Amino acid sequence: MLWMTAYHFCFDLNYHGLISEDFYQDPFWTWQRTAIVSLFLFTAGVSQAIAVDQGQTWGRFWRRWRQVALAALLVTAGSWWMFPRGVIYFGVLHGIAVMLIVVRLTAGWGRWLWPLGVLAIAGKFVAPALMAMEPGLLVFNTPWLNWLGLINRFPVTEDYVPLLPWLGVMWWGMAAGRWALAQRPAWLGAGDTSAAGLKRGMVVMGRWSLVYYLLHQPVMLALIAGALWLLG
Repeated sequence: MLWMTAYHFCFDLNYHGLISEDFYQDPFWTWQRTAIVSLFLFTAGVSQAIAVDQGQTWGRFWRRWRQVALAALLVTAGSWWMFPRGVIYFGVLHGIAVMLIVVRLTAGWGRWLWPLGVLAIAGKFVAPALMAMEPGLLVFNTPWLNWLGLINRFPVTEDYVPLLPWLGVMWWGMAAGRWALAQRPAWLGAGDTSAAGLKRGMVVMGRWSLVYYLLHQPVMLALIAGALWLLG
């Protein structure tokens, strides 16, 4: 979350013209985005493993899922206002909403989640070759189907986190979480004393991650805009 905040702060500086960076093509920025999204989805998978281990009911799961889905709709609405030519229709929260259901339904698949994750990630690289051989598959580039991730042309949108390859990362998170709970519970905080100081702040941020995710960008944009106005 801290890395994401720093990345978005630089993006906002670029948006206001205070720096000049290519966030869409420069590997320095594109690889950071890939790493940040990977951390988010892997952690979401680990969190699902913990939830299943603690006996989370489907009722509680759906309550949390509705919060994520509503937040995704808010992101779409906000992006339509800020980036009308690049509306976010399947960004990270949209992807998480779909992947959470899949990962929850497959939580009991054990070690099979590791090879399934490999296949999901490989799908991103295999799809372009298949589409080159069979033009009929180009239909997967359309907005109605590109959320699956079987594309050879990146859509025009400010955030795009399709099912493939990212479901593989969340599957790996679930598999790693189930393994850690069984073999290394201390890695996930079992037996830890109550957090204090800086660690406590990080814990609170993690527990309110969805709210933080929704608010950090508007707050930073407003602060930068306010600073520019005060400085003339």
